[in-house]
Amino acid sequence: MKILSIIPARSGSRGVPGKNTKLLGGKPLIAYTIESAKQSKWLTDIVVSTDSESIATLAREHGAVVPFIRPAELATDSAKSIDVVVHTLTELQNQNKLYDAVVLLQPTNPFRPAGFIDEAIERFSKTTCDALVSVLPVPHEYNPHWVFEPDANGYLHIATGDTTIIPRRQELPKAYFRDGSIYITRTDVLLSQKSFFGKTLSYIEANPDLHINIDTLEDWERAEQLIKIVF
Repeated sequence: MKILSIIPARSGSRGVPGKNTKLLGGKPLIAYTIESAKQSKWLTDIVVSTDSESIATLAREHGAVVPFIRPAELATDSAKSIDVVVHTLTELQNQNKLYDAVVLLQPTNPFRPAGFIDEAIERFSKTTCDALVSVLPVPHEYNPHWVFEPDANGYLHIATGDTTIIPRRQELPKAYFRDGSIYITRTDVLLSQKSFFGKTLSYIEANPDLHINIDTLEDWERAEQLIKIVF
């Protein structure tokens, strides 16, 4: 199986200016994700999609490939990740580079345990699913069976449609949320359905001790503290 890793890294972050090139623990944020990808034995190519020449230079210095500069219209706040991935695949197809699946690795989730990417790929390869995502357990107080939503009359109902509440947390079914560190999707699903998830979705549990999604300066400060504790 030929597997492409795409690392999206635009230049226009507002929450953390210059985020992808900003030094975290002494090295650029994007370097963490590139280094994790380079440790994988299953990734065929590692491509960074960016609108910035400076990010492109930095990405190449750390071992990624930047075969083109992303168009400005795909680097706005409203640009969708799926459109960035489809654009990347299309550009590479024009260069006669074809892949069976894509592993999307977001630089905003920089801390991945050694071997985690390959573990996810191996699990995905053993299934017939369209996609696989990394997840973390939903805290029991936010489990959808304990979440209420209002109807048109302003009355609350259990979000899952249950008519009675599950009384004990030990009886709650497992629920997960996407932690954002890994998305794996078959190429034909990405191109035909414009979806990271397809119709059948597998999952792998991430390490909650390493979870961070850097969108704000407060997130950045927590990431700096996390490096001191974990690394």
